Amino acid sequence: MPMLRPTEIRGTVRYLGIVADSEADICSTPLETVEAGWEGFSGDCHSGLTRPSCVRVRAQYPQKGTEIRNTRQVSILSSEELAEIATALGIPEVKPEWLGASLVIEGIPALTSLPPCSRLQFEGGAVLATDMENGPCRYPAEVIERHHPGHGMAFPKLADGKRGITGWVEHPGQIALGESVRLHVPPIRLYAPLAG
Repeated sequence: MPMLRPTEIRGTVRYLGIVADSEADICSTPLETVEAGWEGFSGDCHSGLTRPSCVRVRAQYPQKGTEIRNTRQVSILSSEELAEIATALGIPEVKPEWLGASLVIEGIPALTSLPPCSRLQFEGGAVLATDMENGPCRYPAEVIERHHPGHGMAFPKLADGKRGITGWVEHPGQIALGESVRLHVPPIRLYAPLAG
């Protein structure tokens, strides 16, 4: 029995980018198309089948830098949620590159709340699997602060629940600006032992 259900929710690719070296600069460089391979987006510093553990998984891997499976190959954001963050910050816009975005999709409601293990199937054939929410941190805040002094440092608090998600390439292919993407979701249930 199929476990992933195709939905009628479709979005459109509005931004594609890669981060060449996040140690030097977290900002992504905008592109018209990207090659999504087994290891991630070609040329992105987050690519790879494995990665060193970071603060997001400290409870599981207290030793920073432990080699783990890379489910954080791409950073996926929502056009609508970026606009909500900008409004909350009191600035005209939050550019995707300031957050190191790999991909921005318009038209998928509450993207940051997508269930883990959802799939984003692109019309060209590439498929991304979603992992977890990408918590807001100080690095994008510092970039926003450079562009809008007095506004950026509130980013971690005001972007909570809207910062997007991480994901990995399940099926390779090229992704282009303007391309359509369809959402597929797994069964959605609360884990009863933790509910309450």
